Amino acid sequence: MVRSLWTAATGMRAEQTNVDTIAHNLANVNTTGYKTEVNQFKSLLYQTIQTKTTSANGENKPVGAQVGLGVRNAAITSIFTDGALLASESDTAFALSGRGFFAVRGEDGNTYYTRNGNFNWALNAQGGIMMTTSDGLPVLDTNGQPISFSNEYVASKITVTGDGTFCYPDEANNPKSLGITFGVYQFNNPAGLEKSDSGLFTQSAASGAPMNESTNNTLEKTKVSQGYIEGSNVQVVDEMVNLITAQRAYELNAKAITASDEMLQQANNLR
Repeated sequence: MVRSLWTAATGMRAEQTNVDTIAHNLANVNTTGYKTEVNQFKSLLYQTIQTKTTSANGENKPVGAQVGLGVRNAAITSIFTDGALLASESDTAFALSGRGFFAVRGEDGNTYYTRNGNFNWALNAQGGIMMTTSDGLPVLDTNGQPISFSNEYVASKITVTGDGTFCYPDEANNPKSLGITFGVYQFNNPAGLEKSDSGLFTQSAASGAPMNESTNNTLEKTKVSQGYIEGSNVQVVDEMVNLITAQRAYELNAKAITASDEMLQQANNLR
C-alpha cells in the first residue's frame, strides 16, 4: 500500500508535466513558426515479488510476479511539421515550406536556427540596411554572413525568389539577382535540436551538424515565400482533448492515493 502511494505520486507528477506542455502549446498557438511539443513517458523500475521458479508450495512457476513502481517523463519532443502559411502585408515576412531553418547570429556570436521568418530591415554600421529578426539578431546568408546591403538600395524594392535569392529591379524594372541568398539549413534529426527562447534552436549531438541547402545537392530544397509567415502547427482541438485526458489521468492517480490511504487507515485500526 505504501508502494501504491509512491507509484500514484509519480503519475501525478508526470501528468502535471504533461499539462504544462499542453498549456505551453496552447499559449503559443499564434506564435510564428512554433512547433508542437509532445510528452514521452517511460515506466520506472520493477520490483520482483516472486521469481519464475518460486511458489508458495514449492512448485515451478513459468511466469514471475513483478510490480511496477510508477512513471516518469522521458522527453519532450517537438513535431516539425509545416504550419499554415499566413498572408502578411510586410515585405520582410518569409515563410519556409519544407525541412529547412533560417540561420541567425546570436548576441553571443553563435549561430541559431529558427522557422520564424518575420524579419525586419535595420541600419548597419556603414549606413546601409541589414536584415534582422524582431529581436535585432542578424539573419545569415548561405556563407554564414549577415545579410546586408549598401545605402544605394531601397529596402522596399528588394524582393526574394522562391529559392531565397535577393533581387533588385534594374533600369527596365526587371528583378536582377544581388548575389545573396538566404542561408537555409536542414538537420538529420530536427527533434534533437536544443530549444532556446524566441523560437530559436541550437544544434546538438542528437540533431547532427547543419546541412547547407545551397552546397548539398542531395537535400530536397525548402521553398521561401515572401509576404507570408508560417503559423504554428498547434491543433487546438487535439490539444484540448489531450488536456482533458491528462486531467482525467491526474484525477485517477489522486484517487489511487486516496484509496491507498483509506486501506492504510483500515489496517491501522485492526485490533
